[in-house]
Amino acid sequence: MSEVNTWKSHYPKTIQPEIQIPEYTIPQLLEHTAEKYPDNIALSFFGHKSTYKELQNLVHRFASALQKEGLKEGDRVAVMLPNCPQYTIAYYGILAAGGIVTQVNPMLVERELLHIIEDSGAEMMIVYEPLVDQVNKVEQLFLLKTVISVSFDQQPKLQNVPSFYQFLQKGDLPFQRVPVSPDETAVLQYTGGTTGRSKGAMLTHRNLVANVLQSYEFFKLTIEIGKEKYLTVIPLFHVFGMTSCMNMAVYTASESILLPRFDLEEVLETIKIEQPTVFPGVPTMYVAITNHPLAENYSIDSIKVCNSGSAPMPVELLQEFERKTGSAILEGYGLSEASPTTHCNPLFADRKPGSVGIGLPSTDYLVVDLGSGTKEVETGELGELIIKGPQVMKGYWNMPEETEHALRDGWLYTGDIAKIDEDGYVFIMDRKKDLIIASGYNVYPREVEEVLYEHPAVREAVVIGVPDPYRGEEVKAILVLKEGRGVTEEEIFHYCKQNLSAYKVPHLIEFRSELPKTNVGKILRRALRDEARIQSNQYRR
Repeated sequence: MSEVNTWKSHYPKTIQPEIQIPEYTIPQLLEHTAEKYPDNIALSFFGHKSTYKELQNLVHRFASALQKEGLKEGDRVAVMLPNCPQYTIAYYGILAAGGIVTQVNPMLVERELLHIIEDSGAEMMIVYEPLVDQVNKVEQLFLLKTVISVSFDQQPKLQNVPSFYQFLQKGDLPFQRVPVSPDETAVLQYTGGTTGRSKGAMLTHRNLVANVLQSYEFFKLTIEIGKEKYLTVIPLFHVFGMTSCMNMAVYTASESILLPRFDLEEVLETIKIEQPTVFPGVPTMYVAITNHPLAENYSIDSIKVCNSGSAPMPVELLQEFERKTGSAILEGYGLSEASPTTHCNPLFADRKPGSVGIGLPSTDYLVVDLGSGTKEVETGELGELIIKGPQVMKGYWNMPEETEHALRDGWLYTGDIAKIDEDGYVFIMDRKKDLIIASGYNVYPREVEEVLYEHPAVREAVVIGVPDPYRGEEVKAILVLKEGRGVTEEEIFHYCKQNLSAYKVPHLIEFRSELPKTNVGKILRRALRDEARIQSNQYRR
């Protein structure tokens, strides 16, 4: 890739410092915090709080129990839990014992679960008790030698599966420490699976430690060691929650306020009672809060940092949220393959609505041509975003061809279409696969969605391409309206005509009460595309 040069010579205003990544593993982050801040609150779960000293003891005891169960260095252990203290204990315990955490979404169906277990080769699994029957239904999961259940009830219902705290009793202190290299795999982070076969990104201890330190360096003027409270409602099995909530809270000796799911009233009540200072979220969470008629009454101004990730943040939504709450949203960008964060809007420089900001320290990034992927495009031109940095994975588990395609000459090819302005700020336009080509013209869904979000009646919007025998693809908008607001397809059509070039205007318009989403709030665009292909009663112009 001789034609591609580092971006830093082009954008001096946004150069971030190179940082030294210590030779730490993830368990060492916890050990250092527990040693220095033993009495700080580590976890809060519906009023029950535990200190870092208590957390460390539980982690070591769990690691010892795993070793007695036969866990060896490099063995994979699947974790299929909602946010709860047992998640954090299991995660750090597995890594302390030398194992590899295999992240499993509790919402997976049996086929998807089977793929991850077979692909990872996990022989142990920690699972939320209501999901144990689902695990047992998958006949092929006889490969699992140990299943440990986690219940939120005082008395676990299952008698034939050991409970988490029963399993803990097997452990001894002190446990046998396992010297693991920072370059060894710590986590198999499976990609969403909405675009085909789910792939396990191999994230090393160094990758994960680096991303925590990069994030702290970026926010250190705002985040105080030992003083923060993280509202942790983003799922921990998702890479965003794992790093930006759990691992960041541990590194900064902060309290993690755990909620198993996003329930609007529960979240607002938790904010009012616990007064968190950091709230990593996704746009749909901010949509819900923004549309709550009494959101301002829940003391949400206690939050200093609202960093948004996982999905694009519409500019109109960002501005409305900030008008109502007084809290600033810092939109960022990342992906599972980068542990995940690579970019964010800064507090120490200009924020640019619609941008995902600038690179984190020690992160290089470029936009290259969509054809060969080897030539850097001009400032402001569209191309594929590529990234290089210590947070980038070492590859996909058991998928050498996919690894070779994603990692080229040290660069991670993100598959995202982007542009970089003269100050080095990145604007994500779309996924390459989401690009709509209508009558030979490129239509970027996000550009159309931004216009739709500015309409006063629109609450949520997604734009997709559907097959068309004449144009190749037709632009379709699927909308959820704000409560009590009405608008016709005709009005939306003419509104778009006034604000978009003719070839970008949606000629298919559909209203829904809700949009399908992943558990972290990302709209399932592919599912909507698949549905649209078989619909015959579409609205047309």
